[in-house]
Amino acid sequence: MRPVARIESDFAEKFGIPRQSGLVDALCARVVFEPAYRDRSAVRGLEQFSHIWLLWQFSEVRQTGWSPTVRPPRLGGNTRVGVFATRSPYRPNPIGLSCVRLERVEQDEALGPVLWVRGADLLDGTPIYDIKPYIPFADCRPDASEGYTAQTRGYRLEVRCPEGLRADLPAGKWEALAGVLSGDPRPSYQEDPERVYGMKFAGYEVGFTVADSVLTVCRIRPVRPGQEG
Repeated sequence: MRPVARIESDFAEKFGIPRQSGLVDALCARVVFEPAYRDRSAVRGLEQFSHIWLLWQFSEVRQTGWSPTVRPPRLGGNTRVGVFATRSPYRPNPIGLSCVRLERVEQDEALGPVLWVRGADLLDGTPIYDIKPYIPFADCRPDASEGYTAQTRGYRLEVRCPEGLRADLPAGKWEALAGVLSGDPRPSYQEDPERVYGMKFAGYEVGFTVADSVLTVCRIRPVRPGQEG
């Protein structure tokens, strides 16, 4: 198989990326096709759908071999479950599956058809191997069991940030960043209220602390050349 496209997102590194797609609708990204697939007829009719599936590769995962069990972060990092009962990137074939909202299909003079999407949980530059329409009557199962994920579904942090720091971000980026931060980017086993965590987002380095379910942003500054990730 070969990639048909790559995504352009605000995430220059893995830390901070939402653990599932669709959790932060304010996150905007675009899917740019590889030169061999820049044919507008290949996406004819796709604009009729509100959501699409992206099948992609965990391209930054480095592993040798595989383990039959993994430790999901939201279970505290101590409980092991079967790899096929998780969406962990550490699996025999590092393939990801994301459902994203299709905002529009744009025809670019140089790039051909470009898909603008919302809610993507992909690292910038991630190779995409296939794109399929989300079909509600076939893909939606309202009575499906949530398994162990039910205990973590509603977990959110309160996000606080001085108004002056927000002003440093480009227009429209704060809502997306706040959504990402509210999902708590930290590993579940880290609970040090004094620790300052750092993540890169939309060309900025964001520092924050977490104490008593409150995340406080303490710095937002442009990423210096050579630190893009």
